[in-house]
Amino acid sequence: MTTPGKLIEYLDNGKFICAFVTEAQDKRLRLITQSGREVNLPLSRVLHISKRSYSMTGNREEIQRQLLEAADSRKGLIEMINLEEIWELTTDEDTSVFEPVFLAELAFGGDTDDNQVAAFIRCIFSDRLYFKFREGEINAHSREQVEQLRLQQEKEQSKQALLTNGAMALTSLLQNEVIDPTLQPVLDQCLPALQSFYLFAGDAPQAIMARELLKMAGLHDPHAPFHLLVKAGIWESNENIPLLRQEIPSTFSLAARQQAEMLLRQGTMELFSDKARIDLTALAPMTIDGATTLDYDDALTIEEEDGNFVVGVHISDVAHYVKPEDPLFQEAMQRGTSLYFPEGQIPMLPRHLSQGICSLIQGEIRATLSLMILLSPEAEVLRVRIKPSIIKVARRLTYEEVDRLIAADQDWELQTLNMLRTKLRDKRIEAGALLLPFPDVNISLQTNGNVQIALADSDTPARTLVSEMMILANTEAARFVADRMVPGLFRAQGPPRKRLVHGLDNDLFQNSLQRKQLSRGELLTEAKAHSGLGVAQYTTITSPIRRLLDLLMQHQLHSLIRREELRFNEKACKDFTAVISRTLAAANAVKQQRHRYWLLKYLEARIGTSMNAMVLDANPKRVFLLLTDILMDIDLPAPTGQIPTPGVMVQVKIVKVDALDNNVRFDW
Repeated sequence: MTTPGKLIEYLDNGKFICAFVTEAQDKRLRLITQSGREVNLPLSRVLHISKRSYSMTGNREEIQRQLLEAADSRKGLIEMINLEEIWELTTDEDTSVFEPVFLAELAFGGDTDDNQVAAFIRCIFSDRLYFKFREGEINAHSREQVEQLRLQQEKEQSKQALLTNGAMALTSLLQNEVIDPTLQPVLDQCLPALQSFYLFAGDAPQAIMARELLKMAGLHDPHAPFHLLVKAGIWESNENIPLLRQEIPSTFSLAARQQAEMLLRQGTMELFSDKARIDLTALAPMTIDGATTLDYDDALTIEEEDGNFVVGVHISDVAHYVKPEDPLFQEAMQRGTSLYFPEGQIPMLPRHLSQGICSLIQGEIRATLSLMILLSPEAEVLRVRIKPSIIKVARRLTYEEVDRLIAADQDWELQTLNMLRTKLRDKRIEAGALLLPFPDVNISLQTNGNVQIALADSDTPARTLVSEMMILANTEAARFVADRMVPGLFRAQGPPRKRLVHGLDNDLFQNSLQRKQLSRGELLTEAKAHSGLGVAQYTTITSPIRRLLDLLMQHQLHSLIRREELRFNEKACKDFTAVISRTLAAANAVKQQRHRYWLLKYLEARIGTSMNAMVLDANPKRVFLLLTDILMDIDLPAPTGQIPTPGVMVQVKIVKVDALDNNVRFDW
C-alpha cells in the first residue's frame, strides 16, 4: 500500500525519478521529487515503492538530499548486475513471471534493500533483451524471444552505424571532398534510398531511413537528394524527374531485345510469299516528315484514274512484326506511346524496329498496310480499299522541301495532294471541325547548356497536307471497322461547350479561348462522332510505331481484311481502353511537366527581363495571360487601377524562376 513517506520511483521522458509520497489517493499520488518539484502522478506509472517509510519532518533541502542519495546509490548498483546470468538462472524455473525482489536477491545474494530492488528494475529498463517489466512483475523472455530481440538489436545497431557513416559520406559528397574508401559501400547503400525518397516521398520503401539520414547530415532542402544524386553521377543535372516518378520504362527486356534483333535479321523477302499482301513496289511513295525524324511510319502516293485520284496512304505494318503474344507487344502495353523530349526520346518499340525494319526508309522494301482511297476532284470519297502491301519509298521529303515545291508549282503529285488537302479541309470545316492552329514550340538544347525556343508555323501546306491525309485514312479505317459491326478502339469528342471560332481562324487569342471550351475526348469501343475533327467516326492507325492504339487497330483491321477470326472481342477492346487511358495519362503528364521544365529553364536565364503577354481573361482579382514568345500560360494579381482588356498585349517582368522547384513569378 502506498502511504505518505514512501519513496517511489517512476519514469519521466526516459529518465528515472525518485520522489517521496506526500499524499495518497486511490489512483493518484501527490509527490515531491528529487528536483524539489511537487507533482501529481497516476499510481499506474509507479515502478517501485519502498518498503521503508521515511520521515517527512525535515526541510525541503533535507528531503531532496535523501532522494538524490537514493538515486545515486541505485545508479551505482546497476553496474553490479549481470542480467544475462540472472536470466540463465530463470530458465530452469517452472514459471517465467517473477517478483522483482526474488530476482534482485539472485543478483545481489541474500536479502536485498529497496535500492537494490529498484536498481534491478532500472537495469531491466536499460537492457530489454532478457526481461520485461509489466504491472509490478518481471517477465523472463524465452530463448527464442531473446534470440529474436538480439537480432533486432544488431539490426538497430547496424542501422545507426549506417545513418552515422552515411551522413558523413553525404556531407563529403556535397562538399566535393574525397570519399573515404571505407564509406563508399555505405554511400552506395544510401543513394538508392535517397533516390526513391526524392521520387516518391513517404511512399518510398525506405522513406523513414532517408528522412533520418538527411536530418543527421543537416540537409533540410527538399531538393538535397537531387543535388546529391547529380554529384554522385547517378542523375544528370537536368534529369527527367517526371519520367522517373511515372515509372515509365526507358529500356527493354532481354526477351524483347532478342525478338527485335531476330526480326531485323529476318529481312523482308518473305513478305512476297504472303498471298494476301499486294506488291506495290512499282509505285513511288514519298515520306514527308521533320528534318530530324528517324522513325517513318507513313508514306503517300497519288495517281489519276478516269478523272479521279487514287490517294495511297501506306502505313508501316507493325502488326506483322509485333503480335499480342510477343514480348515486344507487352513492352508496348507498358508504354502506350513513344515520348519525345528536347534531350531525346523514349520509343514504344526498340530502335531495331522503330528506326529499322518498321521504318519506311527510302529505298528499302517494307511491309505496309495500304489504304487506296479514290477521291473525286471535289475530294468526295468514291471507293476505299485496304490491303496488306509491300512498298519501297522513292522520296524522303521534309516539310520545308514540300512547302518550297508546292510554292514552285513544279511537282504534280504534291500539287494534286495539296489541292485535295484544301478541299478535304473545307469539307471538315463545313461539318463543324475546329482547326485551331497553334504554333509549334520547338525547344533546342545548346552544347553550352543554353535553352533556345523557336515558334514554328504548324499550319503550312506541307504539314496540313500530311495531317489531312492521315485524318482521311483514320476516318476511313474507322468506317471500315464500324460498318462491319465489330468492336474497335474509336476516338470521339462531343461538341464544344461554347463555340467561339467558325471556319478557319488563325487568331491566337480566339483559338486560345476556344481550346478552353472543348469537350474532353473519349476512347470508346464503338464509333461515335468526333466534333473537333468534323467526322462521323474516327480512330488512329497511322502511327503504329509510336502509338499502341494504332498497333491494336492494325491487328483488328488485319483480321477483317484477311477474313480471319476477329483478333479482339468486345471485352478485350474494353480492357485496352483502360490500358491506353492509363498509359497515355501518365505519358501526357510527363510530356507536360517536362515541357514546362524546359520553358522554366529558358526563363531562368532571363530573370529581370520583360516578355510580351496576351491577356486571355481578367477579373478584379486575377489576370490570365499567354506569353506569346513561348506559348506558356501564366496568371498575375490584377493591377491597381484599370483592369486590362482581354485580347490586348502587355509586358510582364520575370521576377523569380526555379525550374527544379516548378516555381515562377512574374510582375507587371
